[in-house]
Amino acid sequence: MMMVLMLVGAVGGIVQLVCSIFILIHAFQKSVGTGFMVLCIPCYIFYYLHTEFQHEKKDQIVMAFYGGLALNLIGQVAQAALMPRRF
Repeated sequence: MMMVLMLVGAVGGIVQLVCSIFILIHAFQKSVGTGFMVLCIPCYIFYYLHTEFQHEKKDQIVMAFYGGLALNLIGQVAQAALMPRRF
């Protein structure tokens, strides 16, 4: 069970990373300042994703980004809940 949760979290993290790279490349192509804001400000990527991101496959990238985020969080939380605690 622990391996399955680790795999789910890893797959979600990889999907989210790939989508984040697409968004980051788009932001740097728009301007260097926007690219650095997406890169350095933690929640700015969510704002940029919904307001300024224009791509022919925007819907698929947005859904994959949020799906990867959800899978990653589910995998990490479930793994932490099943981890044996040592005091």
